[in-house]
Amino acid sequence: MPRPITATISVPAMQHNLQQVVASLNTDAISAGRAAPKVWAVIKAGAYGHGLAQGLAGFAAADGLAMLDLSEAQACREAGWQGPLMLLEGFFEFEDISIVDTNRLTVSVHGEEQLRMLEQARPASPIHVNLKINGGMHRLGFEPQAASQAWRRLQALQEKGVVGELGTMMHFSRADDDPLVTRGQLDSFLALTSGMSGPVSVCNSAATLTAGLWTQLPEARPQWVRPGICLYGSSPFAHRSAAELGLRPAMTLEARIIGVQNCQPGSSVGYGHMFTAAQPTRVGIVACGYADGYPRHAGTGTPVTVAGQPSRLLGRVSMDMLAVDLTHIAAAGVGSPVVLWGEGGPSVDEVAEAAGTVGYELLCALAPRVPRRILPGQGSVQNSGEHE
Repeated sequence: MPRPITATISVPAMQHNLQQVVASLNTDAISAGRAAPKVWAVIKAGAYGHGLAQGLAGFAAADGLAMLDLSEAQACREAGWQGPLMLLEGFFEFEDISIVDTNRLTVSVHGEEQLRMLEQARPASPIHVNLKINGGMHRLGFEPQAASQAWRRLQALQEKGVVGELGTMMHFSRADDDPLVTRGQLDSFLALTSGMSGPVSVCNSAATLTAGLWTQLPEARPQWVRPGICLYGSSPFAHRSAAELGLRPAMTLEARIIGVQNCQPGSSVGYGHMFTAAQPTRVGIVACGYADGYPRHAGTGTPVTVAGQPSRLLGRVSMDMLAVDLTHIAAAGVGSPVVLWGEGGPSVDEVAEAAGTVGYELLCALAPRVPRRILPGQGSVQNSGEHE
């Protein structure tokens, strides 16, 4: 039989999470007396480790999809998605522009090199562009003093038919934990773009789920939010759980116990003897390790669920195995199920916190060797609209 480890990917959970985001936006919209923004569902990195096909099925009701790679965008078109697709990092080579043109992609333009390539391009149809502005995160984007000139150059290209719809975007660096920094970034962005028109997109998962934040943008400009991690059932906030946000885990990593050891006081477990028993301890060995994507730096005490009961990790994670505490679970033994994260177990955020990282990393790090079981949702690729 196959090694007893499986990642279950739930398309219904992904559909539910998108519905929760939309419901939150609609609530804000009603309170502010304005239309809700459109949603770019972010499916980069193979839909955060869940698989591009599952992202397409799970977010079929989104207004558009956002990703990084041209290959991901092409795969979406080949799968039948006809709605807007945005490349969050834009294009990288001049030759990419023809693929952008053929596939009707929206691109981020965040640097001088991309702008120069566009000025040399002669696409068959105008290309939709979002000018990305560095709002203080200092990753990608034009510096504020260069943004206005870049906007004018893009407007000139718009007049020539090279650029179609022209909008602006930025990225919040601390929407998850510091409203003052976020307010300052937003104020700077609003001041800089006050004379600009077209769509605007500033909100990642944390900003999208921060009540009222997007409503502070100009009502006259079409708005798009860009939720990512929350769509997969992980919280973008350190002190608000996914469950509190009404989100469901889209990935459940489950394995089984393949061996049991009895450790007497003074006996140690695993490489480096990172755990030494202080009392008689029953240890279950689980068919999951860091080669499967479980974090090696997770230590003793990291939560797991064994046979439906809460337990903890013991000692150091090995390449193919890890150890859990069975002392208080008398019925557990070889063959018992162990939920590492997801439905029926600890959240991916709880595991990530214990391992000193974030849920994003764990979901994206799921190894190819782990078998996937897909729970299908209702419907298929649905968006057939054009980017207006």
